[in-house]
Amino acid sequence: MTTTVNRERMITFLLETPLFENLDPEEIMEVLHIVEVQQYQAGEIVFREGDSGDSWYVLYRGKAEVLKSSEAGEQLISTLEPGSCFGEIAILDGLPRSATIRVAEDSVVFHVPRTAFDGLLVKDDHVAYKLIYHMATLLAHRQRSTTERLSQLLVENELHEVHASIREIVGESSVRE
Repeated sequence: MTTTVNRERMITFLLETPLFENLDPEEIMEVLHIVEVQQYQAGEIVFREGDSGDSWYVLYRGKAEVLKSSEAGEQLISTLEPGSCFGEIAILDGLPRSATIRVAEDSVVFHVPRTAFDGLLVKDDHVAYKLIYHMATLLAHRQRSTTERLSQLLVENELHEVHASIREIVGESSVRE
């Protein structure tokens, strides 16, 4: 599988991706300088739970699975579609990955190394701060949503409903790390 992604398609795609939606086309061009296009074949691992949190990703084409280790083996937590960002919390905290990401079909991923992103911060680049602000806003929204959902689960009587909801919450949280 060899896919070439031209600059115009990358710009359009990123402008339509929630994490980048607040950037203008000129700012997207700055981001393009640090993005690496990576290709994966179905079944390949992007990163494993416990790996170093040294970059983040945007799924351009294909599908990916979020897997979490358990006593019973790896459990499928969530499936990612094009436009999904994953691993972006690593840009903020650099901690190890909380889940494994495996592509479910041939996929193209935009990879942003932490060192390249840090280069934008060192240059005092406005784009880096806009992205961090947007990440922080998304994290705050997720935290509020998670707290609300967990509060609702405290009064839930159906064990299978509680289990399904917790799986969903963990899936949404694990994708970001």
